[in-house]
Amino acid sequence: MKQAVILVGGKQYLVSEKETLRVDLLPTGTKELVLPALLVIDGEKTEVGTPEVKGVKVTARVVEEKVAGDKVRVIRYHSKKRVHKEIGHRQKYSLIEITMIK
Repeated sequence: MKQAVILVGGKQYLVSEKETLRVDLLPTGTKELVLPALLVIDGEKTEVGTPEVKGVKVTARVVEEKVAGDKVRVIRYHSKKRVHKEIGHRQKYSLIEITMIK
């Protein structure tokens, strides 16, 4: 099974073919991605790039956009001061499927 390390949105992910991955929100209108591989694992053989492995590209397609993540709650509280504030945030993600590593 072939695996590769890719860089998407400043984060590195170890992926294999037919895998679905949740990454930071990509620009709208993006349907197909061609990403360089930073590291490739093919059975017992491992290739490390400087910074990319020459001739290896990872193709992916966007399955779904603007998927909301878990809600993160932030609470600000000061005792005896009547200060209480609660803020919630839901990060948006894109779902991508790795179609080919070649």
